Amino acid sequence: MEQLQAGYTAELNVLQREGSRWILDGNGEEIMMNVSDAEEHIQEGDKVQVFLYMNRRGELTATMQIPNMTAGTYGWARVIRIEDKEGVYVDIGSSFEVLVNRADMPQVRSLWPKTDDALYMTLRMDLGGTIFGRLATEERVMEQITEAPPTLLNANLVARAYRLLPVGSFMLSVPENYRIFIHNTEQAKEPRLGQEVEVRVIGLRDDGTLNGSMLPRKEERLGGDAEILLNYLNEVGGRMPFTDKSSPEEIKEMFQLSKASFKRALGKLMKEGRIEQSGGWTTLKRH
Repeated sequence: MEQLQAGYTAELNVLQREGSRWILDGNGEEIMMNVSDAEEHIQEGDKVQVFLYMNRRGELTATMQIPNMTAGTYGWARVIRIEDKEGVYVDIGSSFEVLVNRADMPQVRSLWPKTDDALYMTLRMDLGGTIFGRLATEERVMEQITEAPPTLLNANLVARAYRLLPVGSFMLSVPENYRIFIHNTEQAKEPRLGQEVEVRVIGLRDDGTLNGSMLPRKEERLGGDAEILLNYLNEVGGRMPFTDKSSPEEIKEMFQLSKASFKRALGKLMKEGRIEQSGGWTTLKRH
């Protein structure tokens, strides 16, 4: 009989409901599941697919909110909180959050993920059964990827950084899971771990992985002041409280530009359909 363990899924029988909890049959032992963690339609006698974890009292507990990954699988987890001394807390798509230890984070603090970035990871358990996140190793990533078709050359893909090295950044496209390497010469700025960026495919490798670039095509490059504003918008999440109505002092302090130069740069970006202004904000248009 398969041993039930935290971090894994299992199919269990529903025995009965007691107040705010369902009681499940865990190979002869009772396993509790909060009603809030169950689907509304379940009833006594059903077989249900659940994810197992240790609650705060150290008891094996079930939830029907199956996470994006288990101890044996990999998936994306959204960053919800950063603690410098502990690491990064992520939403795994279940009823609780887990910690990815600071030891797994980049040594350079500015390259740590921010809230809403996503980490490609699996689940592990400590000796007490507490679940934590572990980033996917390169070996495991290569087992998960999808072989890229030749037709992708020069295409734009959305991808997230899963590994950062001095030589360059390793990405996985979402949702396809193509592996993309971006040499540091093809980056205007090194991405954060887990940051989502747009990547242009510049090469197809024999193993079905890709080479990419985060630099715009020559015909797309803005240059000068417009490039400064576009880079700033990308860094701050696509929205800034500066418009052509902002004061010369505000503009000079933030961008080291005159108001005339700032307005010309805004005009160029608006003409090309890259930004829009409304309610005192300038917003990057997403294509």
